[in-house]
Amino acid sequence: MSRVHEVKVQRPFRAVESAIGSQDLPEVARLLAELTVGEVVDLLERLGVRQRAVAYRMLAKDRAVPVFERLDAPLQRELVTGLRDEEVAGVVESLDTDDRVSLLDELPAALATRLLKGLPLSERELTAAVLGYPENSIGRRMNPSYVTTHPDLTCAESLERVRGELERTRNVYTVMVTDPQRRLLGVTSLQRLMAAPPDTLVSQVMEEADRVSATEPRERAARQCAALRVLSLPVVDDEDRLVGVLTVDDALDILEDAESEDQARLSGSEPLRRPYLSTPVFRLVRSRVVWLLVLAVSAVLTVRVLETFESTLEQLVVLSVFIPLLTGTGGNTGNQAATSLTRALALGDVHTRDVVKVMLREMRVGLCLGLLLGGLGFVIVGLIYGWDIGAVIGLTLLALCTLAATVGGCTPLIARTIGADPAVFSNPFISTFVDAAGLVVYFLIARAMLGLA
Repeated sequence: MSRVHEVKVQRPFRAVESAIGSQDLPEVARLLAELTVGEVVDLLERLGVRQRAVAYRMLAKDRAVPVFERLDAPLQRELVTGLRDEEVAGVVESLDTDDRVSLLDELPAALATRLLKGLPLSERELTAAVLGYPENSIGRRMNPSYVTTHPDLTCAESLERVRGELERTRNVYTVMVTDPQRRLLGVTSLQRLMAAPPDTLVSQVMEEADRVSATEPRERAARQCAALRVLSLPVVDDEDRLVGVLTVDDALDILEDAESEDQARLSGSEPLRRPYLSTPVFRLVRSRVVWLLVLAVSAVLTVRVLETFESTLEQLVVLSVFIPLLTGTGGNTGNQAATSLTRALALGDVHTRDVVKVMLREMRVGLCLGLLLGGLGFVIVGLIYGWDIGAVIGLTLLALCTLAATVGGCTPLIARTIGADPAVFSNPFISTFVDAAGLVVYFLIARAMLGLA
């Protein structure tokens, strides 16, 4: 958020908060009416649960649904539980099917069932169809409302079909071409239909369609949509029948969620899945404490290694000075490799079968890093503490960087193979393994080169 936008949001935020506190509801309505939809969303994300419900009720009816659509699902859930049933029914019915499914997934089962039963039959059937797909599949995030035509219809007839669907769907820019059994034959754009002579057959202006299976993982499907740079990606079932479309805005939302999740887990915490300022303090603590406990327990292994080599440290105390340097360098090297490979896995650049190629590549990368850092360490430490200590540090950095890069590069692939989330699995394992293994390598090299017991 830019500084200008932040100031623009902060002023009405304080005014709205004050008006709600003094129960001056007309003033709240007036202040909200002066803001754009995006500014109202930013403001609601900063308010508390009760204040947010009060402010939302003061929105004009024609702005309530656009604002609701742009809120994160957890905030939508809190609003739904704070609104009257008739208010909720109107908002939920106005949502696109995929957005409605995301909201129902957040709600308690009893409330979700009640809302589903309150929908018109046609909307209820569309929503139930989407809810029937696996939770993390693209079928759960597709929009089942789309415009279709047939190859033997003219462009004029197809444009009439588009006009007839304007009330029901907003996905009119890409028109799907199907046969009578709904099997996908191709796609054409609204622009092509409008530009062609009215009596031109659709078969003459359609093109081959990229598609994705409804059971495909949603992140993979979203990346395919982004890579193809299409406005809508057809979603088909096992028999190649069209069941929905993935729009580019939904694909971007999926990728944004995936990126936030990966970044949170790579830093050792759980994703919040909601704006920071609207997240309760207890939830912030809960999102971070688990991995802190895991890392604290794993540190016990490092302590045990130090106890094992206690006699070595007693003979040459200066060795303890370099322990933070070595563990930090090893951990950073491993995490750099793991981050690169986690990202490459997400983008489909590498696959689990490439583990040997990745291992050899990261081994070479680690060796090069080790030669650079080890040579620098040898010179600097040698000038200050003596060349024998410098040689120990230089060789340890060489071995440690090679080991850490290799392990860090392979860990995400191993995690994917065993069905674990690479972002979750990599950091704790690398921190534990590299710290302990690095210290063992360090003391073994010191013993061998310095003649210690």
